Amino acid sequence: MKVVKNLMGLTLCSLLMFASCETSSAVNKEEATDNTPPVDVVVDRDSAYSGIKRTVAIARFSNETNYAKGAFYDRENDPMQKQAMDILNTKLQNSGKFILLERNDLNLIEKEQVYSGISPETVGAEFLIIGSITKYGRKTEGVTASIFGGSKTQIVEASVSIRLVDVATGQVIYADEGAAEAEMKATNVLGFGTVADYDSTLADKAIEGAIESLISNIEKNCTDKAWKTYIISNEDDVIIIAGGESQGIRKGDVFNLMTVGKKVKNPQTGLYITLDGEKIGKLQVEKVMGSGQNEYSIVKLVAGEIDSDISNYEVQEIR
Repeated sequence: MKVVKNLMGLTLCSLLMFASCETSSAVNKEEATDNTPPVDVVVDRDSAYSGIKRTVAIARFSNETNYAKGAFYDRENDPMQKQAMDILNTKLQNSGKFILLERNDLNLIEKEQVYSGISPETVGAEFLIIGSITKYGRKTEGVTASIFGGSKTQIVEASVSIRLVDVATGQVIYADEGAAEAEMKATNVLGFGTVADYDSTLADKAIEGAIESLISNIEKNCTDKAWKTYIISNEDDVIIIAGGESQGIRKGDVFNLMTVGKKVKNPQTGLYITLDGEKIGKLQVEKVMGSGQNEYSIVKLVAGEIDSDISNYEVQEIR
């Protein structure tokens, strides 16, 4: 009898130890099987990226899924679409490669400008992003429970679609869909282990992961095209170009001086094509001036010639 009791005691201890191991394993598994990238660490990106920043606006980010759309659903105040837009904004801002223009809550800014007596100045974007959440769902998978316990895995899947539009031409230069999933596993043995209630943060991680998978391609397509600006003054041997420090222009930077390319209509597509201009010289930045909307740079002509009609020229990034 004593031997039997000892065996039962050993068996119970072994099961408790097993439950303890399973609980620990479940926590590690949750981290390992979460397919979304870790949360970005906020760093000074300007020191890492020294190129010219592109001006980008997010036109909209809608929720095209049927998730949580009941009788009282308000499309204008969809929390999921606002969350996706905020995540995309943060990702682009943290890259250090863009100047982001507000479009979604522009009415709030305009109201504040009225209160402050500020005359609004319209600024156009080089690229427009249009996005939507196209798939969202959650499910639970688990091992059948028994007297010894069981396990349950919560899985959330999300997909987002992105279109990147070149504002100058209205042409979609990049379109893609990103997908990601996040999951958490919980194991319970003889009443010991983790309790797997629904984890709402899995939805955040899945949407963030889907957007993160598209960021590098958005960056690449925005920076593939050479950045350009224009001469805004050429008087008394002082040449001034539009753009300054916030766009990444620094003292000593050198740009190509180009003639403005001719615009022709492509009869095949109906779109206007700007032909490449001719490189006729180089400009070097001597001083960066102003702030905000009033930024400009003073440059000197280091190669080539320029006449008084500044509308014939544009300034282009050297690739």
